[in-house]
Amino acid sequence: MGMATANSGGSEGMELCIFDLRRGQQEGQELDKILFFFPADLPFSTQLSVIGLSEGLITFTRIFSPEAACELIEAERHSHVFYEAEPDIWMVMVVEKSKEAEAIWRIDALREVLKEIHSLFMMFYGPVREMLEKDPSGGLTRAHLYPFVMDYLSDFLVGKKTQLPSFRDCLKEFGTVQMLTVGREAAIEVQSLVRVLESGAGATHCYSLILFQDLLVSTTLSPDDTINLFAYAIQRLSPRALSSGASSWSYLRRGSTPSHVVVGPTFATVSVSDQFHHLPANSPSQDNSYHVKRPLQHNRWSKGKDGFLVTDIWGTETGSLIPSTPTIWLQQTGERMYLCAYQYKSLTLILLVPLSSILNGEQGVSLVKQQVLENASLKILKVEEKLSKGWGGENAYHVSGYRYLLIDDDRNVSRASPPAKVTTLAKESLLAMSKLREEVDLEKSRSKWDNADRDKDLEICIRVKNNAWVIARTTRGKELYMVLERANETLLYASDAFEKFSDRYCGGAFSLD
Repeated sequence: MGMATANSGGSEGMELCIFDLRRGQQEGQELDKILFFFPADLPFSTQLSVIGLSEGLITFTRIFSPEAACELIEAERHSHVFYEAEPDIWMVMVVEKSKEAEAIWRIDALREVLKEIHSLFMMFYGPVREMLEKDPSGGLTRAHLYPFVMDYLSDFLVGKKTQLPSFRDCLKEFGTVQMLTVGREAAIEVQSLVRVLESGAGATHCYSLILFQDLLVSTTLSPDDTINLFAYAIQRLSPRALSSGASSWSYLRRGSTPSHVVVGPTFATVSVSDQFHHLPANSPSQDNSYHVKRPLQHNRWSKGKDGFLVTDIWGTETGSLIPSTPTIWLQQTGERMYLCAYQYKSLTLILLVPLSSILNGEQGVSLVKQQVLENASLKILKVEEKLSKGWGGENAYHVSGYRYLLIDDDRNVSRASPPAKVTTLAKESLLAMSKLREEVDLEKSRSKWDNADRDKDLEICIRVKNNAWVIARTTRGKELYMVLERANETLLYASDAFEKFSDRYCGGAFSLD
């Protein structure tokens, strides 16, 4: 399969922890700093050993780089991937190095997993630090983090194995959105629909996001909020996610959820549900005093008779059986918003309405939904019809002879060859591209910390043993990665093929002229 496995049976395999450097500094209170640890059934001594090592590395590297502490430690048997999610709130993933070729990780892809966990957590609950300040014991934070992260990790289950991004996913990009290309007439209709949606809600600061299939059509949110809501939408709200739990073809989303997870060369089976029976003694996850919403649970959304999506994850309105409308926090403005999702065929509309603008709670939300249906129904039908006519299917962005990944860092947008086409590449080609991307990641990191010119151009071409060419070119905030397996032997031929692709599909952005 496309991602390599890790073992949760002990110190080997994959471990993931979240801890607070400001907590547990007194002798005998060390456990207080642990906010999350996977596998949860590891002895406390092992958990503290992992976190103690991580804390030591962070403290040591801050001596030499106060503004940018440790990001990665490569040991003989393990890679330690660090991410400071919030000031002094650290996430660390430890992955085992295996002699098996499948267990070849691209470190930046693993770090993006950590970033997505934190970003989605913030969208639903707000900052971790604020939750810790609300309940200094840490119980409230642990009660939310444990089920949330475990629900997130369940998305990586395939059969009985949990699979992290490996070299086979080198032509995919975390932390970006995939957009639908629309014609001029369709774009005008979409803009008209957006105006009707946001004005019809009657609030002054509404936002909207529109998807067709699993692709973004329109957004009025900030880039960061768009990424977060897009990620959640394709995981839980898209037609594919609602229909059968099938994985999204347009991204890394990873299939239905079995009841067990296996991580590692020994394939020791660990039940996900069992993990919650082995939480640290100071975890209140089984304390009924904490009402914990689990927005990442599978199969909890459904389509109502009026076309709006409903879920009982947020509980029910007081004194009735009506499910409460979901709410999220916007990263850019800090506003808390009602999330109203409507679906018609392959079109998914998400309208965000400020809680502060709805005076009557669920009654007010119902009125907003009614206004949307009255004002926008005909436009929704028209937009879906136009987008469907122009839709080329799952292979719409396939280019014969090319396997590619195009990234626009400024807009946080990516486009890639369909996954089914990428699987036709030889293992040697994928390994070479993964190593190539590691080189580009390293160069970008150097430029970032050296305050070098961000728009520095970079080009790397490698001839693989199987005679394929792997090529990377970056320029002005854009990146293009390409594998050519049937190219001529000469570099000139490969370069010419790259130029033709750039001219035809990228507006010449990567051309050398």
